[in-house]
Amino acid sequence: MSTTPVRLGLRANLAQFSLLVVVNALVGGMVGQEQTVLPLLAEREFHLTGYTVLLTYVLVFGLSKAATNYFAGTWSDRFGRKPVLIAGWLIAIPVPMMLIWADHWGWIVAANLLLGINQGLTWSTTVIMKIDLVGPRQRGLAMGFNEAAGYGAVAITSALAGYLAEQYGLRPAPFLLGAAYVVLALALSTLAVRETREHARLEASQPPSGSFTGQHTDLTNRQVFVRTTVTDPALSSASQAGLVNNLNFGLSWGLFPLLFAGAGLAVDQVGILVALYPAVWGIGQLATGALSDRWGRKHFITAGMLVQASALTLIAIVGTFPAWAIATALLGAGTAMVYPTLLAAIGDVAHPGWRARSVGVYRLWRDSGYAAGAVLGGIVADLWDLRAAVWAAAALSLASGISVAIRMYETHPRTDRRPLNPTKDTA
Repeated sequence: MSTTPVRLGLRANLAQFSLLVVVNALVGGMVGQEQTVLPLLAEREFHLTGYTVLLTYVLVFGLSKAATNYFAGTWSDRFGRKPVLIAGWLIAIPVPMMLIWADHWGWIVAANLLLGINQGLTWSTTVIMKIDLVGPRQRGLAMGFNEAAGYGAVAITSALAGYLAEQYGLRPAPFLLGAAYVVLALALSTLAVRETREHARLEASQPPSGSFTGQHTDLTNRQVFVRTTVTDPALSSASQAGLVNNLNFGLSWGLFPLLFAGAGLAVDQVGILVALYPAVWGIGQLATGALSDRWGRKHFITAGMLVQASALTLIAIVGTFPAWAIATALLGAGTAMVYPTLLAAIGDVAHPGWRARSVGVYRLWRDSGYAAGAVLGGIVADLWDLRAAVWAAAALSLASGISVAIRMYETHPRTDRRPLNPTKDTA
């Protein structure tokens, strides 16, 4: 057993933190292998015509990931972070082969059920572990690195998969990337990653300050769920904004490739446009996460949702590669403002004693957005057209940003001007 003293902070835990950044990049790459290729595969090899049917894989992915996020937080508190991380990678082992050999669309849907479980267990756990390691002062920076790695890998793998599909066909080459990611990630998680639960216990043992002052440390699962979902204005605002954000991502995953290809763009051009969104999103988080540590969370989240609404409006209006490149980059910038900041806000408010469960509940609602995007996008596109589905997402993003501006309080201890215990719920 290691005798290394447990310390909080990025510098004190830089080696483990960096390792977890690499692992989360591999998590994101598992999604990236699909983004450009699967919508085209559905049309060209499986001959699916209805958008609602086509988006079943996004729906199943979103539902399984959302549910698994909740359990990942609970299991991380009960069994430790590392066992949950390893379990997530074990579940991912058959996914690439199922995508390569599927001769019926049901196998694609089943693969995405497993992929959703993999993402829920592994991504949630790397988030929790990084929050454990860095302590209260650098949560925004930590989440910026975490999400930048994940979505940067989504972007790189999406573009690379598009290139491989253009050169060698839609199968198997793009999905061999995922097979390599699983092998590497499972090896790193098993042999090199260390448990971080003691870091959370150390933070919980310290004198309470900031947003933790006056909080209960022994909330039940039901109390954590209700507080994160409804009664705390910051936690619940983060949950709804996260849901709308991922609704946009789910819709983009299923429909953007079809919209772009329908305008006559080649597969490699579609891959570039699909990759631009998470690329700007990923890189931008390196700045926005750290800036939210200085300037606060609320205004970043509000502005980010409004920028997303503007970008989606532009995507619905234009129809050329250069214009769509500008619009998807703008969508990525808006998402970068929101994504690490929402997680940092959860870490600000939730006490270390129930923080992992609160992260799980938040991620349950956030990743339900994948399913919501699949349902909304599929139904609206079938009733009207692809552009109408993008307009609907733009309207929801606008409403989400306005709601955050009205309801959410500032959560960061350095910038908080509201009462430290704004909710008195006893749920």
